[in-house]
Amino acid sequence: MAAAPALAQAPAALSTETTPIETLVANPAAKAVLEKNIPGITTHEAYDQFKAMTLTQVAPMSQGALTDEIIKKVQADLDALPK
Repeated sequence: MAAAPALAQAPAALSTETTPIETLVANPAAKAVLEKNIPGITTHEAYDQFKAMTLTQVAPMSQGALTDEIIKKVQADLDALPK
């Protein structure tokens, strides 16, 4: 009896809570979402220091620049991207 083929795993959903910023930036559509909601994030002088973090991890260190409202907008836009 032959083994059933493994099911291909769906790509992980893009998330402000679990997806590192550098992973979002690597996806052109997600990068556009970031630049729309957080202009200049990829050119920020400290980008190399926070790119491996998630948006929710960066928020408390952003001195109020990255609010819960902005994160919610980013997540809504990420959720609206074509799968």
